[in-house]
Amino acid sequence: MAVEKLFKDEATEEKGERARMASFIGAMAIADLVKTTLGPKGMDKILQSTGRGHSVTVTNDGATILKSLHIDNPAAKVLVDISKVQDDEVGDGTTSVVVLAGELLREAEKLVNAKIHPMTIISGYRMAAECARNALLEKVVDNKLDAEKFKSDLMKIAMTTLSSKILSQDKEHFAGLAVDAVMRLKGSTNLESIQIIKKPGGSLKDSFLDEGFILDKKIGVGQPKRIENAKILVANTAMDTDKVKIYGARVRVDSMAKVAEIEVAEKEKMREKVQKIINHGINCFVNRQLIYNFPEELFADAGVLAIEHADFDGIERLALVTGGEIASTFDNPESVKLGHCKLIEEIMIGEDKLIHFSGVELGQACTIVLRGASPHMLDEAERSLHDALCVLSQTVNDSRVLLGGGWPEMVMAKAVDELARKTPGKRSHAIEAFSRSLVAIPTIIADNAGLDSAELVAQLRAEHHKEGSNAGIDVISGSVGDMAELGISEAFKVKQGVLLSATEAAEMILRVDEIITCAPRRREDRM
Repeated sequence: MAVEKLFKDEATEEKGERARMASFIGAMAIADLVKTTLGPKGMDKILQSTGRGHSVTVTNDGATILKSLHIDNPAAKVLVDISKVQDDEVGDGTTSVVVLAGELLREAEKLVNAKIHPMTIISGYRMAAECARNALLEKVVDNKLDAEKFKSDLMKIAMTTLSSKILSQDKEHFAGLAVDAVMRLKGSTNLESIQIIKKPGGSLKDSFLDEGFILDKKIGVGQPKRIENAKILVANTAMDTDKVKIYGARVRVDSMAKVAEIEVAEKEKMREKVQKIINHGINCFVNRQLIYNFPEELFADAGVLAIEHADFDGIERLALVTGGEIASTFDNPESVKLGHCKLIEEIMIGEDKLIHFSGVELGQACTIVLRGASPHMLDEAERSLHDALCVLSQTVNDSRVLLGGGWPEMVMAKAVDELARKTPGKRSHAIEAFSRSLVAIPTIIADNAGLDSAELVAQLRAEHHKEGSNAGIDVISGSVGDMAELGISEAFKVKQGVLLSATEAAEMILRVDEIITCAPRRREDRM
């Protein structure tokens, strides 16, 4: 008996079949969970936190759903991670990645039960993934040279990405916003300079894109409401030291008059600081910390617009956009880079006043203002728009485009099937299984739309056996349609990310043959 006890008391280990079983089941459960959000007719999930305030999130974004889950099963965690990576890398396709990996494992489970070694399955999957990728590479369309076509490609991709999200009703409007914003970036994938401001009120249709930068602040009292050819100093410094702070300071004085003297001295210090700042020859001063009314007065007298408490995000971005740097000392004006813009004015959105900087240095910057009925709606709209922006900015760099709607999966499945017929040995079973997993994606899209998936996928397969077919599932009419005519496109990068990540994740989970869980730490051990 003594020999067998290797681990601490409460540690558990699961070997062989049981371990593989547990990881298969966990991964498939996760895949089934997000499966229903796939496709244009996918449903949303409500996530309610148990923390303070029971915050509620309504979302359709695979990565957001999985991020918020607390999962015990180790294999399921792998799937959560691949969806996160897909989200960071390309921004879209987070659900498809998980679903595909889940399907691959489901097929693998059948093969393992049929006594095929996991390594054999893995090498089959590897071959199949390579083959599928090449099949896509042959079919990609690249319109980078033709600006008009390229822009319409981007529009289609944006509309396809948005059609499975909450914005699907106004997808033309939002696709237009997203394409416009990304075209301004001129090929950088830095989404920092696209700012998204959410303002409840109005309807989603009232959202608009504004060139320039909007700071979510009001303009102080008695200051110019409108400045042309602004020179902006962005700073992070304390402007609240013109009164003695009673709480922190211990000063022994003989009389009240002395306190007054100290106050005067402090005021002088402040006045000097303000003077230094004004000496930069600026007419707009944005500070991250608070500005007391005394320095604010001084600024107003000098005709400088002072903005206090700009949130950090806003400040970083403002500095980036106007071409300035964030300063914290003001002794030598020549070393500080100032930001510039043509016009600063106050605008109203809903009932809030905002400060609008237009004609900024970086032509890339713009602000998308989202309007909507409720905060939840706005959060989801922002996530959807972010997905679209990510995909578009990736596509601008890697301009290869595919059709959507289950078309790429069918193309890959066909190529993989042909490979399976040519491959001798047991690996062919794994390769065939891979093609079945690929077909599962159009199947699920059809199922979510309440269509007869078996019938539709069979029709699709038949269509794809003709050369150069553009057939995919047209969810709206509930039949097989021509994806090129319907304008359903996807970015090649997204599809490739989905394919490779899912295969690798499935491979990782397949390699497991033992799960060892640590014994929980006891409290009293520490004494």
